[in-house]
Amino acid sequence: MSSKRKKRGSEHLQRVIDMCKSIEERSLDPFNVDVDDVIAVIQKYFPEWELPEELCLDAEAIHHLASIIKLQGDWVKHRSTSLYTDPFLLEEKIRRLSKEELATLFLETWRPIIELEQISLHSLAEATKYWQSLLPLSERWLKTGSLETEIGATSREELIKLRILAEKPFLEELEVFWEELKHRVGGKEKSLYWNFIGADTYPETVKRAYMTSFLVTYGYATLELHPLEEEIFIKPFEKQRSMLGKKRMVSIPVSISFEEWTNWKGGKQN
Repeated sequence: MSSKRKKRGSEHLQRVIDMCKSIEERSLDPFNVDVDDVIAVIQKYFPEWELPEELCLDAEAIHHLASIIKLQGDWVKHRSTSLYTDPFLLEEKIRRLSKEELATLFLETWRPIIELEQISLHSLAEATKYWQSLLPLSERWLKTGSLETEIGATSREELIKLRILAEKPFLEELEVFWEELKHRVGGKEKSLYWNFIGADTYPETVKRAYMTSFLVTYGYATLELHPLEEEIFIKPFEKQRSMLGKKRMVSIPVSISFEEWTNWKGGKQN
């Protein structure tokens, strides 16, 4: 093999290794790697390797490819055990069905609920008992005097206490919350979602989750999902970003139940 061809082959293997490492370290979708194409590249150059360094590079590429295959297997196992179906795959499958096929599927799965209502002796007896227990109209329609209320003034602090006015404008409060997220994350770039929204009380936790949803919606931060580990991270941006028109937006529902808050708080104390 010529030195030029060997160099090109080594570069191909190194790119394969770097790509696999990137997926392993960043928990990206392992199916971004086309295993058949990678195997074809390795098979193409393997018979030509002679030096130990070249054989070691080939072995390293195979090792990382095996890790990717394992990740793909774990991904499929996780999806199958949780009965997960990718919504985009469902959408694509539905689009390919004809009107007749959709109608047939609907009829096969449709389970209409039928209820029969009729007047019985028991219901008539209950109705009679109800009307007989009512007070006469003369007693039910007693006139009451109108309540007189004096007109007065109130302070801004009282309106804030009654939650008629907000203590700070919403966007100002949101940016303060954004700064708190950046300070909390520090040099780690991201934080576990529950570690950020979790508070000493459940109402405060719900409020922080509410504010966090606006951080993501308005482009102050983003959510990072690790499906295999069942973890969610929140990552702040240094500057506010506009996500409209750049990519397809996906809504991510996150449950903030009292039970989950209790489990989080118990785990934190342990």
